[in-house]
Amino acid sequence: MTEAHDAEPTRIRVRDLAISFGDQQVLRGIDFESQRGTSTVLLGPSGSGKTTVLRSLNALEIPDRGVIGIDDVEIDFADLPPNKAGRKQAARLRAQSGMVFQSHNLFPHRTVLENIIEGPVIAQQRPREEAIADAKTLLDQVGLGERADAYPFQLSGGQQQRVGIARALALKPRVVLFDEPTSALDPELVGEVLAVITDLAAQGWTMVIVTHEIRFAEQVADQVLFLDEGVIVERGSSAEVIGAPKQQRTRRFLERILSPG
Repeated sequence: MTEAHDAEPTRIRVRDLAISFGDQQVLRGIDFESQRGTSTVLLGPSGSGKTTVLRSLNALEIPDRGVIGIDDVEIDFADLPPNKAGRKQAARLRAQSGMVFQSHNLFPHRTVLENIIEGPVIAQQRPREEAIADAKTLLDQVGLGERADAYPFQLSGGQQQRVGIARALALKPRVVLFDEPTSALDPELVGEVLAVITDLAAQGWTMVIVTHEIRFAEQVADQVLFLDEGVIVERGSSAEVIGAPKQQRTRRFLERILSPG
């Protein structure tokens, strides 16, 4: 089983995060922290800024201002230089996390095993044999130990997403980021992916998850942040935010998701 813990605690620190795309202000001052070994779930309507928060944590989006820290790597984006030094800082932050996207984004011409070892071997320059051994362990963990030599087209959508999770974990990240990992799946395949994520939570991985699967969020979240129009409207445990929301906007959202009729 892959070990998620290190000698030092893993924490995520986000302060005053703001970003605009053209004239549209997408995030308006986001603040939160995540403790080592906890799962933070971001809920909210489409366009609320959830995915932008996630992509900022991974430095796939560069905020206009704000501070993001993961362990001992911290960036104040207001002071980030627009040059090679700034790109190097962003790359250091990106290396702290592994990201699982809505779509699987697997290389179609490479086997499952080759997809998983690509990052460790090419980006991290780890020995190929070490990367292969780790990849096989991860495939066993996500229930695909017998599919190492398969190609993505030979897998179901749920299996491809599980390979995507193994690929993210192969980078040995401090934090795992999930951007609506089941949104592209047929309903009957959702459970197998959520089961893998639930298992990761039980192992103590630090995770930030964007999802509309409310019952799953109740089960896995140590902290829930409800976003709307680029701000955090409500925060707390799953029992507080999902079970007994204080804000009318949160209640309306949950009612619409849980009772769409």
